[in-house]
Amino acid sequence: MLSDQLWDSIQDIYRAVLSHPFITGLSSGELEEEKFRFYIAQDSLYLVEFGRALALASAKAEDREHSKFFAESLKRSITVEREMHEAFMRSWGIVAGEISPVNLAYTNFLLATAYSRPFPEVVGALLPCFWIYMKVGNQLKRKGSPKPLYQKWIDTYGGEEYEMGVKRAIDVINQLEVSGRERSSVIMRFRTAAMYEYMFWDSAYRMEKFPFPLKS
Repeated sequence: MLSDQLWDSIQDIYRAVLSHPFITGLSSGELEEEKFRFYIAQDSLYLVEFGRALALASAKAEDREHSKFFAESLKRSITVEREMHEAFMRSWGIVAGEISPVNLAYTNFLLATAYSRPFPEVVGALLPCFWIYMKVGNQLKRKGSPKPLYQKWIDTYGGEEYEMGVKRAIDVINQLEVSGRERSSVIMRFRTAAMYEYMFWDSAYRMEKFPFPLKS
């Protein structure tokens, strides 16, 4: 199946994700909360653009069920993930601020793909965000975290409801008829997005910002 090829193509990236100090720090509780706050603020900005890409995927899908899935995914990202992020930020008394360099590059990649590429490539680019978060959430849920703040994040992405949605996304990619040349393009989009997922966490760990303000 295409999903097997996709997941096999990012084994090196996924291993790097699991060993990254941001991820290991969530389960050990050793991740500095300042870095987690930076990540949540950036992820709240990411989800707005990811939502636009989901809307484009829903519009491009020729199959009604595929279109419905991406529309429902957009709704879930607003009602579950974005609400969780906003609740975190309200409790901290912070706002999202400016987008980070990696966040801007990643969301631009997703939107450019969603606007300009065929539907299978769009799904390939969107899928790592679903799939890697589920895998990481499941991995961390087995370990747990001594910090309730981090445990709440782990429970969201390691939960059964989230996993059901991800499995539906994987079903979508497997139901598509993808030729040999197009398959290579889908795998490339998938691997590129997976690299951005790793870079997103790494950027948050380093609290990376542009060297000058985006707005003068």
